[in-house]
Amino acid sequence: MVVDDNRNILASVKMLMDESFAKVVTLDGPMMIPSALRTEKPDVVLLDMNFRSGINNGNEGLYWLREIKRLSPATEVVLFTAYADIELAVNGIKEGASDFVVKPFDNAKLSEVLLSAYGRTGKKNGKKLPASPKDMFWGDSQSMQSLRRTVEKVSMTDANVLITGENGTGKEMLANEIHKMSARSGGPMVAVDMGAITETLFESELFGHVKGSFTDAKADRAGKFEEAEGGTLFLDEIGNLSYALQAKLLSAIQSRTIVRVGDNIPRPVNVRLICATNRNLDSMVYEGQFREDLLYRINTIHLELPALRERKEDVGSLAEIFLKKYGNIYGKPDLTLAAGVEAELASRAWPGNIRELEHSIEKAVILCDGQTLGADDIEGGKSVSRTAAPSDSGTLEDMECNMIRKAMDECAGNMSMVASRLGITRQTLYNKIKKYGL
Repeated sequence: MVVDDNRNILASVKMLMDESFAKVVTLDGPMMIPSALRTEKPDVVLLDMNFRSGINNGNEGLYWLREIKRLSPATEVVLFTAYADIELAVNGIKEGASDFVVKPFDNAKLSEVLLSAYGRTGKKNGKKLPASPKDMFWGDSQSMQSLRRTVEKVSMTDANVLITGENGTGKEMLANEIHKMSARSGGPMVAVDMGAITETLFESELFGHVKGSFTDAKADRAGKFEEAEGGTLFLDEIGNLSYALQAKLLSAIQSRTIVRVGDNIPRPVNVRLICATNRNLDSMVYEGQFREDLLYRINTIHLELPALRERKEDVGSLAEIFLKKYGNIYGKPDLTLAAGVEAELASRAWPGNIRELEHSIEKAVILCDGQTLGADDIEGGKSVSRTAAPSDSGTLEDMECNMIRKAMDECAGNMSMVASRLGITRQTLYNKIKKYGL
């Protein structure tokens, strides 16, 4: 039940939450709350804090919060206000509210808070699917629920976070989730693929440049640090950064200032740093490939995303999410999974993790002719020997994929060495890794 005197907000929240809740009731004022509690019996109430024009102290919201908890103690209440008053939020939670959302609201954040409040009721409403495939899916596995509890504690701080995990486990999605749950959610989220930046462009890309500092520098340009001002800077594939460039990054992180290429003026930057890698940075430090002091700077909080084979109970729900997503995209919204498919998918190894599962479901949706997907329609998830030599049989793409796998193993994940061995640029290598889901 949504209680707000702004009808545009009522319509927006109803449209947003219709996919996640069986029923969404809207009230444009608080006087009908007692009768609506009796007739509708809502599990969750999203309650505005102010209803009378010119009064913004939140006292009306606190009064109706107490009334809701008195009349329906099991109902979870989320407070809704345009005024980010932390003291008011604390008072509301002391009075029994489960959470607090500030306007203007972020759709994903609002969905997350309301679904989390519903989860506290102890009720089950089928699979716990997120409101959108773009949202973080936490699932039911113990490892992911433990990770979620840590993320909820960490997100509201400005601590630097290092996310590790295999390719395809969702490191960038987790970084976005941390940003959305943080106090910086109103600021920008800027992502940088460190492996795709050449050494000659590193400083310009991250720190910016001034006009005339090099050929084609025809105007001043802000770098990624400045673009992320007041928000979050996500440095993906941090393990692929060369040792020389690591020192330059460390200097910027330590001083919290950057100097544009061709300039002498230090510019202070206010960003929250999140880094990610699929490599073992501790081993790289031991081998002299990664700076120990930089690791300490980026590793205030370390979050490890489990491989999909370690959270088998979530495979079926993820498959349903991707089936809905691609069914809608390709005009097949009524597609369903046949009986027993979820158990079969959960038994597979999924070496490419969630990314491989998503690509497999997309391909199956495109190729299917009926209304039901069987296990044989979904080809992915099977183990592939990462050291197997390229086969004379199969397509050219199969051979290329095997060659890249073999080179990655032999070079221990050093992408510069892999690219050199294969005779291609690092950017081409990354494009092919993305293409094959490696």
